[in-house]
Amino acid sequence: MTEANDDNDAAMRSDNRAASCFASCSAEPTSIADAADNIELSFADTRDLDAAQLVELMRERVRVFVVEQTCPYQEIDDKDFAARHVMLRRDGRLVAYARIVPHDDGVHMSLGRVIVVKEFRGQGLARRLLRAGIDEIWRLYPGTGIKIAAQHRLKDFYGSFGFVAVSPVYLEDDIPHIDMVLESEAVQ
Repeated sequence: MTEANDDNDAAMRSDNRAASCFASCSAEPTSIADAADNIELSFADTRDLDAAQLVELMRERVRVFVVEQTCPYQEIDDKDFAARHVMLRRDGRLVAYARIVPHDDGVHMSLGRVIVVKEFRGQGLARRLLRAGIDEIWRLYPGTGIKIAAQHRLKDFYGSFGFVAVSPVYLEDDIPHIDMVLESEAVQ
């Protein structure tokens, strides 16, 4: 077998690593409170959410991505069945959210659907949410990089966490986006 074939075989084995680990890794719902500003960080798999919690998450996502950004698209998708949800709550109310799913490339994990509820923006919650999401991915999937489709206007924000642009700017739902990758903590 040639060296190129060895590399291809290794890449093919690696391609399915994140997706298969995601399917087999079970994470318990967790919650961490910060008494300083009454913010509670929690994580839960879709199967661990009750109907009211799931509707709350979906309502806020649709409010931001479909209504506020005027993008009629299928916001709720099949990835939600196996998603790990990252949530910040203040006094029990959802104030920021993101979901963790395997990336479509089969190699990386993805952190997406990042929102901060409108009246809670400008308080540093997006930064806390993203840090928590990155840490959760690396806790559950050590050695796995993270790939995101970032809105281009947020390129510097994601860059401040170490994400690097890996694509030219493209339109997704008429909004300029760029693919960005954060290599695993082992390489940083």
